[in-house]
Amino acid sequence: MCGIIGFTGNIDAKEVLLQGLKSLEYRGYDSAGISFFTENGVNTIKSVGKVDGLADKVASVAADVVTKCGIGHTRWATHGGVSEVNCHPHHYGRVTLIHNGIIENYKELQEELAADGKEPVSQTDSEIAAMVIDSCYKNNPIKAIKKAVKKFTGAYAFCIMFEDHPGSIYAIRNGSPLVATTTPSGTIIASDMVALIKYSKDYFVLPEHHIAHLTSKNITITDLDYNEIEPDMLHVNWDMAAARKGGYDYFMLKEIHEQPEALRNTIAPRIKDGMPDFSTDGIPDSLFSDINRIIITACGTAMHAGLIGRNMIEKLTRVPVTVEIASEFRYQDPILDSKTLVITISQSGETADTLAALRLAKENGAKTLSVVNVKGSSIARESDYVLYTHAGPEIAVASTKAYTVQLAAMYLIAFRFAVIRGSVSEDKIKKYVAELEKVPSFVQKMLSCDKAIEPISRKLLKTESLFFIGRGLDYALSCEGSIKLKEISYIHSEAYAAGELKHGTISLITDNVPVIALATQQKVFAKMISNIREVRSRGAMVIMIAGADAEVDASLCDHLITLPPIDDAFAPFGAAIVLQYIAYYTAVGRGLNVDQPRNLAKSVTVE
Repeated sequence: MCGIIGFTGNIDAKEVLLQGLKSLEYRGYDSAGISFFTENGVNTIKSVGKVDGLADKVASVAADVVTKCGIGHTRWATHGGVSEVNCHPHHYGRVTLIHNGIIENYKELQEELAADGKEPVSQTDSEIAAMVIDSCYKNNPIKAIKKAVKKFTGAYAFCIMFEDHPGSIYAIRNGSPLVATTTPSGTIIASDMVALIKYSKDYFVLPEHHIAHLTSKNITITDLDYNEIEPDMLHVNWDMAAARKGGYDYFMLKEIHEQPEALRNTIAPRIKDGMPDFSTDGIPDSLFSDINRIIITACGTAMHAGLIGRNMIEKLTRVPVTVEIASEFRYQDPILDSKTLVITISQSGETADTLAALRLAKENGAKTLSVVNVKGSSIARESDYVLYTHAGPEIAVASTKAYTVQLAAMYLIAFRFAVIRGSVSEDKIKKYVAELEKVPSFVQKMLSCDKAIEPISRKLLKTESLFFIGRGLDYALSCEGSIKLKEISYIHSEAYAAGELKHGTISLITDNVPVIALATQQKVFAKMISNIREVRSRGAMVIMIAGADAEVDASLCDHLITLPPIDDAFAPFGAAIVLQYIAYYTAVGRGLNVDQPRNLAKSVTVE
């Protein structure tokens, strides 16, 4: 969850660390801190709250301090409350450490340390990790790290400084992400490429269970048998401007408006002669040719993309598809074999539960295909095959463009699978592909609906509870609309299949309770109208989202939002924009921090 950064070089380390932490703040913003080498040893400065508060503190107490090497951390609290003592970096003995992840056996380790008379001052598992490394330290950092990590159970990405090795940073990871690069100004390591992009577009992912040693000149990587390795270098095609707000009030609004471009970048490279084509992705047709079922596993918004993917794949291929919550899938003893294709979906490629589900699938002989946005991420590297989405960096915690490009990827998978299976004619697939190619322009038109949605959102500002209803694709989209609203506006929100209203939920519908009704699918439109009348008759305030050709009685809803013309199968792309705007303007109207909702972080890299 947390954001970590380390730098050693020939320029002011404090400035590099603070700028890096600011770019990483979406990963956690409970507290922040930095540690750096000085002539008198390691100096640590911590602050509860945002990185700006830490920067003010550094300016007041260390403005004139000269340092060329340090580490920094912005925290999303897991162990211990939000306090300065629990803030990273943690120091014990000769070790100063920052950590992303969870040490699951920290209690047992704490008891072992207590038997030697060693007690932590914080309530964090991370300080226990620093204490364990210090207890293993006999003047050789790599030997100490190697010995210590054998004691740890759980996920971790560590950046470590040893006080008798000034100018050096050591790093190791298991599960949690770390990327690094060498620049003319020095070497830098961080939990996300957004902290590195100012200095280089070339980087590498630190392999798991390898130790990186950063000096001002270079980075040396060794495995746990002391063998030196050369990392695989990667390149990003976006720049710092892509990671800034670009004149928008919030990253979320900027990212909503980036969806047409992200969709074009994801769709266009996979179309050849009017047909879906994965040859440039290295995904062979044989992946789809000998399977009898598909399992899609993901978390949160990515899982909601999977729900729509299931609908499209089953419709076009008649192959059964199930969608599993990744955090449940790994504990269900699922039935897996070589004729099962497991599709994992993750924006970051580091989602802990999804990564665990992927590993379980591989262990049991299933084929694996992952839809991810980050090259070189753990899920991308461990999957048999990868379909990269090309959304660029997504900074806001609430996912927008990552969601719609995941939808596009699932549609492409459905189309290609149908071609290989021969379940749909080539002419029909070409028609579907032609419609998919229209989606970026369709979404571009939808962006102008903000002026209509902003006043509607004002009706929701004092709402305590709200419901989304839909059928088929609209129900799957309702799930996404609900999570988007609740995570940034803090309004209690639930999504229901409209036909289930009479099975309990309708008892909660009373005067002025908002109901957002999606009715974009002509196949079930008449049924949806009946369901809307049911809530309307009980006093609900109805916001209806309908397709272009829908005939809607003015008495049916309080507010009607109509999509531009498009085939029903692709309506979710436009309706998603409406739901994103509703969530955004409601949160803004309630005076909330849209980009950084409470208790949430962008990448969930621990269970």
